[in-house]
Formats: sequence, C-alpha cells, structure tokens
Amino acid sequence: MKKLLMVTLSAGLLLGVFSCKEKNPLLTDYNTPFNVPPFEKIKVEHYEPAFIEAMKQQKQTIDKIVNSADEATFENTIEALEYSGSLLSEVIGAFYPLTSANTNPEMQELAQKFAPMLSSHSDDISLNPELFKRVKAVYEIKDELDLNPEQQMLLKKVYNGFVKGGANLPEDKQARFREINEALSLLAVKFGDNVLAEINNFQMVIDNEADLAGLHESDKQAAAEVAKEAGLEGKWVFTLQNPSWIPFLQYAENRELREKLFRAYFMKGNNGNDNDNKEIIKQVVPLRLERAQLLGYPTHSNYILEDNMAKNPETVNGFLASLWEPALKRAKVEAYDMQSMIKKEGGEFTLQPWDWWFYAEKVRKEKYDLDQNMLKPYFSLEAVKKGIFLLTQKLYGLQFEKLTDIPVYHPDVVAYEVKEADGSHIGILYMDFYPRESKISGAWMTEFRGQRVAHDGTFIPPVITIVTNFTRPTADKPALLSLDEAQTFFHEFGHALHGLLAKSTYPRLAGTNVSRDFVELPSQIMENWCNDPEFLSMYAFHYQTGEAIPNELIEKMKASGTFNQGFATTEFLAAAILDMAYHTLENVDMTDVNAFEKGAMDKIGLIDEIIPRYRSTYFQHIFSGDYSSGYYSYIWSGQLDADAFEAFKETGDIFHPETAKRFRTLLQKGGTEDPAKLYRDFRGAEPNPEALLRQRGLL
Repeated sequence: MKKLLMVTLSAGLLLGVFSCKEKNPLLTDYNTPFNVPPFEKIKVEHYEPAFIEAMKQQKQTIDKIVNSADEATFENTIEALEYSGSLLSEVIGAFYPLTSANTNPEMQELAQKFAPMLSSHSDDISLNPELFKRVKAVYEIKDELDLNPEQQMLLKKVYNGFVKGGANLPEDKQARFREINEALSLLAVKFGDNVLAEINNFQMVIDNEADLAGLHESDKQAAAEVAKEAGLEGKWVFTLQNPSWIPFLQYAENRELREKLFRAYFMKGNNGNDNDNKEIIKQVVPLRLERAQLLGYPTHSNYILEDNMAKNPETVNGFLASLWEPALKRAKVEAYDMQSMIKKEGGEFTLQPWDWWFYAEKVRKEKYDLDQNMLKPYFSLEAVKKGIFLLTQKLYGLQFEKLTDIPVYHPDVVAYEVKEADGSHIGILYMDFYPRESKISGAWMTEFRGQRVAHDGTFIPPVITIVTNFTRPTADKPALLSLDEAQTFFHEFGHALHGLLAKSTYPRLAGTNVSRDFVELPSQIMENWCNDPEFLSMYAFHYQTGEAIPNELIEKMKASGTFNQGFATTEFLAAAILDMAYHTLENVDMTDVNAFEKGAMDKIGLIDEIIPRYRSTYFQHIFSGDYSSGYYSYIWSGQLDADAFEAFKETGDIFHPETAKRFRTLLQKGGTEDPAKLYRDFRGAEPNPEALLRQRGLL
C-alpha cells in the first residue's frame, strides 16, 4: 500500500489552490460512470494543486484528532486517522498508476517533485508526538475494548506503523529519519526512470533478412511494424520489451545478434551513462540500513520481514537455501543437455547466457516434439481473456460486461464492469495490454481506487487495473500470446480478483494490502488453471479455425510441464538471494556494485550459463518498488499456491464449489486477519512444502 504521505504551504500557493479548485477535476465530484477518474479532463497542471489540497485537508483532520479534548478512543483516534486521507488516496490513485502505465517527461518530473513532499507529509503524521500519544493510549487498553477482529488488526497495524515510522525516536534521530525517507523516495523514482530510459533508448536495427533466420513469421512481422513506427520501413527493429527480445533469444540463429540483444538487456542501468543506476544503489543500501538501525534493527531485512509471514531473514535464507540445491542440480543437468546439443550440431563454443533460451527450445523440440510457437495460435489474447472470464464464472459466479462509455487513460485500454452472478455490481476492471514508450516493462496490477467502507457506512467498490506488455496484434493476426504471457495474464488477474472481491471496512486492510509473502498466493494459484489439461480444452481455441487445442498438444504440454524448471527456479532464487544479500548487511562499505553482485553469486555457486533474473541495476522490484527483502515472496507464495491448488485437485473437481467458496473468503478478507490463519482456515492444515517441489519437478 502506498504510504499516505504533508508539506508546508505558502499563503500564495494556498490561494492558488483555492482559486482553481472549482476547475480542477481532481477536487470536484467526478460525475463519471461508476465514479472512475475523469482521465480525459485531468491535465498535468491539475495534479500539484490537488496533492497540496489533499494533504492540507488530511493535516486539518489530524489537527482535530490531536486537539480533541475527549479521551482517545478507537473511534475518535484510530478510525478517524484511518479515514483522514480519503481525498489524498483518490489523488494518489489518479496519479501514480499512470506514472508506470502512461508516463511522459512532465509526469516523471512531477513524480520526482512529489516524492519528497509526500515523504515529508507521511513523516509529519507518523512523527507527530501528540498523535502517537493518543494512538498509544488506545493500544495500551486494547484488551479492554470490545473490538472485532478487523478492528483489532487495524489498531495493531496503526500502532506498529507509528513505531516503525520513528515515533519512539528522540527528536535528533527523528530529523535524520526524515532526511533518509526523503532521500530514498527520490532515489526510488530516479532508479525507475533510468530503467525506462534505458529500455526506450535501445533499438537493434536489422536490414538484412538473412539475420532473421530461425524467427517465426509473426515475430518478423512484429519487428517490421516496430521499424515502420520508428520511420525505418523496410527494416526490422528489436527492443528490450519482453515480446521483442524473448522470441529473438529463443529462435534467432544469429548468435552474435543474440549476444548483442541480451547484453543490452542485462546491462540496463550499468552503462556508465546518465541512466546508470550503480551510484543510486550505493546510496540506497546504506540509507536503508541506517534507517533500520535508527529503529533498533540490525538490518533492513529485519525491519521489513517482521511484518511478513517469514518474520526474519534467517527463515527466508533458510527457505531459499532449501530450494537452491535441488534447483541448481537440475539446472546443471539442463546446461549439460544444451551443451550436448551444441556439440551435436558441430558447435565448438561453450554455452553462454544468451544461448540458453535458444538451445532450451531445441532441447524441448527434441525431447517433447514441442515448439512454443505451436501453442501460440491457441492462445490469442481474446481466447485467454475469455478463458479467464470462464474460470472466474465457474469458481465465483462472476460476470464481465464490456464498457464503451467510460473514461480511459489511453486508447489501448479496455474496461469491464464486474458483477456477481445475480447482476449486482462488484467493481470496475481496466486492462492495458500492449507495450509503448510511455509504459514501463513488466506486468502488474494496481488500483485507481481500493475497496473500502466510507466513514458514513457507504460501501465503496474498487476500481482495479491490470497492465501488461503482451505481444501486439499484427496487420493480419490478432495478438497471439506465448504460454508465458498467458500465464502472466492469469497471474495478474489473480491480483485483480484480490482487489475486486475485497470486503473490508478499512482501506489499509482491503484487498492486496497483506504481507508481501502472502500477496502472491491469489495471483500464482491462477497460473495452475492456465496449464491444466481439463481447463485448456475449455478455453484454448485456434484463432482461425475455432478448434480446441488438440489432445496431442495438451499431452506434450503436460509431459514438458517441468521442462527448464531448473533454470527458471535458479535464476529466480539467484535474484531473491541477491536481494537478501544487499539487505542483510550490518555494515555497508560498497564501492563496487558489480563486484558485490558477483561476490553474492559466486558464494552460492551460480553457474556461468545463468544470470539472476534481475541484475542489480535494473532490479526495480527492490530499488524502485516495494519488494526490498521481499522478492523471495513469489516463491514463498509458490509453496502456498501449489498446496492450495492440490486442495482443488484432491476433490476430483478443479472448480469444486465448496473449495472455491473457501478461497473466495480468503480473498475477501484481505489483511483483516493473520495470513497464516487465513490459509489454515482455507486448507484445514499448514501448507505442505513438498507441493512446490512436486509442481516444479524438483523432488
């Protein structure tokens, strides 16, 4: 959850706010269908006065809480604080999703300007001694209060938030705490901007069709269209967007060009230019450590993990270590198979990271007679979308109605009203599928408005968005997804369901506002249905003939289901271990980021043929996102999702109504209860860790 972040306002600036208030769409009633943001009316110049006014209003509410003559109670202090930032949440929801999905230089400049403002605003709240005094007074009598479980959880999180926000620090240390928070907020924005610039600044232009040997026609056509858009008609352009570089690494026979493209990918932010991120990392890591130690934690990881299911870095590192040996062992076998393929074809070179994708496809073809491009015709974007809609209808009775009269922030965006089986409104879902220069790479779910119950008791439904970078349609073909892209769609839709089905009272407990190592369970469990043989036959239809995916292909998919899992698990674990290596440092004297990364990878014995899924200088999850000391959470949740899907399979019905009902309850409760308890309530037992190893074929 984004921190509700206060700024000292000059009288002149305040006058400017009030004078434009009536004209600013962010400060008036939206008057849009389902009260979604009026994207077509919002201009860049509207954001700053809206943020200032929203922070001002929250400060006024905080002042009322602090200056109340009444004794502190749950209602007049904890609840009042929780609802104090409603307008600010609206403005944040209308701004920050677009800084990732549809940004521009003006938006990037504003994000850098707002970062210290919002950090200061957040600190003004969490470091307010009189406010903390009231919060603490309520917390100390919590056992005497007649609070329901959700209220108990809110009180616990509010109190702990103040403590971890520096409320118990002496004044001199609070001042330093503020400085650190402000600096980190700016560095995070700059890190992400640098990665986006590196992606947008690179093009591999090919003018000789012979250099495209091995690529499928759809990939060539996509590259030709990118070239045409760039004013290079008659050529082919490959970029660092996933739908471009991944097929090239998988199928292009020109090894020199594969190396060129992959080097550009893994050197992002590491080129000694204006977009280099090494100096940012050298600032971020010690600042995070200093902040943690100010609060009495030995490391940043201890500070972060206290609130997660894992609780401490020892548990995380032990968990990662338990997976590393079987994953690396399998990866070494896979590397041997590929080196054997190179030798078989007469190659005299040693397998390198830019060869892995290419030879993995060759080995897959030889072992299973399966080429990933054989699957694409059955995974058109429309077929996968219909499949997901069908799945959620079978599990939860949901309906999706496409909307054409609702504001969108870009022409590519589509919107749906999500309804219950009886037609009652659940929420709004935006989906934004294709790459563009204004969008960062990757895929994610976020919200323009989270579900909550307003202070007056009104239920506020969610407005959720999924953003991806899928393969675009071409002139003669719809968007045909790779299996990996299809799995990504299912994954992000799981996050969306977590937000859409939320039924919490308080915003900070709703939907995806759960511990980092629990939040991936709702997303990752969806990937199990994506590949399930029974469900594949219900949604994977050929985009031209309409025929269902043949059983022969399904059997090949099933047989190869754990193929290359040594590589996939090893490259992931390497990144998770790198994250923990940075954030378990108790002293920082980092003069060389590349040397630190190499040392961390040498320590665990990462083989030369594999690099971490994210190298340091483009590891946005941990240096510009919320996943520092938390990247492990994907595979931690993996043990949960593997075990949870087995709960369905054990019934003999992968759509089992009662099991689906229990899982929906887990989704609805968000962060209102301890995640371990939520899982036990669903499963009736602790998760079985062997389920993950079985799922990946690593037992």
